[in-house]
Amino acid sequence: MVAAFIVIPLLLAAAFVWGIAWSWQRSGAAPQVTIRAAMLAALGVIGWMSATWIAAQSGLLRRWDHVPPPFGLLVLATLLVAFVIAFTTPGRRLAQFVPLWALVAVQAFRLPLELAMHQLADRGIMPPQMTYTGRNFDILTGASALIVAVIAARGRGRVLVTAWNVIGLALLTNVVVIAILSTPTFRYFGEDRLNVFVTSTPYVWLPALMVLAALAGHLVIFRAVRLQSR
Repeated sequence: MVAAFIVIPLLLAAAFVWGIAWSWQRSGAAPQVTIRAAMLAALGVIGWMSATWIAAQSGLLRRWDHVPPPFGLLVLATLLVAFVIAFTTPGRRLAQFVPLWALVAVQAFRLPLELAMHQLADRGIMPPQMTYTGRNFDILTGASALIVAVIAARGRGRVLVTAWNVIGLALLTNVVVIAILSTPTFRYFGEDRLNVFVTSTPYVWLPALMVLAALAGHLVIFRAVRLQSR
């Protein structure tokens, strides 16, 4: 199941670059402009993935004695990147030109991710409170994403998509808070249930890529519902 933490981020990265290329093309941009936008998106993704991988591989993110801890800065940077993507030109064009059902369907990646996380907990790699047998119910978002996407693809269910998106964002917030409280900085769930696996490779891409994709995706869906309802 370790491979899931490499394969899923790579697929999400590819989906993002494809989405940029598709939305630029659909907007009527010249071919060279579309290619440049896709290349810049690819370079940004590669740079972000490389930087977070190197930070984890070097041991930097495991320095919990620093104030603030480097992992905390990574979380803040991840949130910032998600908001920048969602509320700048890339987010607007994704919301305007990528079909709503496709934006919802992408969130189905959270189902196999949650299954992989459960396997890690069984192997003692990650704390159980971060899985669906603990306090993390984000698997519901992934399991329902394809159903909601099918309804949206039929041109119906805009209210359903909005409600699903709100619930999905709440469930994502819940697990992020649990993950932060489980770090050595807070130790809320006890010394034997610490969340330190995300500071090593390839698990660093769980917060740096998959949480980022989930959050940015929810924000873009909100924009898409608003833009496409006009």
